[in-house]
Amino acid sequence: MSTSILGRRHGRELLDATALGRTLDRMALEILEKNGGVDGLALVGIHRGGVPLAARLQERIRRHSGSELPLGMVDITLYRDDAATSLPQPIVGETALPFDLVGRRIVLVDDVLFTGRTVRCALDELMDFGRPERIQLAVLVDRGRRELPIHADVVGLTVSTEATQQVEVALSELGALSDAVTLWETRAP
Repeated sequence: MSTSILGRRHGRELLDATALGRTLDRMALEILEKNGGVDGLALVGIHRGGVPLAARLQERIRRHSGSELPLGMVDITLYRDDAATSLPQPIVGETALPFDLVGRRIVLVDDVLFTGRTVRCALDELMDFGRPERIQLAVLVDRGRRELPIHADVVGLTVSTEATQQVEVALSELGALSDAVTLWETRAP
């Protein structure tokens, strides 16, 4: 259990770097199994955390199958339903889909599935680029508390959370000193 300097946040580590690696290995194998291999398959990471996770899954799938899947990324900033009210000066990241989506099976990758709103935005954006044969969702952590009827097809870790809690995925690609998944309890001062 850790406490911030102000004493307002208490964290519990759910996955350390080793456990996170094992979880991604299991997810990669599950993606291969669900799809009967890699033919017609591509990975698309959702900015921010989904992008490095998609790249890690791509590498693990390559190791297991001998084939490298196409890899893309989407930034859903302008697709958010609260963009006008919550993002007066939005910072828009890169969307790169260097392959044709039409007729392809897409595995959309994100770090944490919560309300479902981010995934809905990513689905809207993908459809603007073409109509895939199928879209599956792979998430490292499903924390529940959905507001939309969205579910993940491949889940690394399921954890029940309260409204006062937050799941943080720290990844070295995003500047973290070490990989970890932490459940934070935010308490009033």
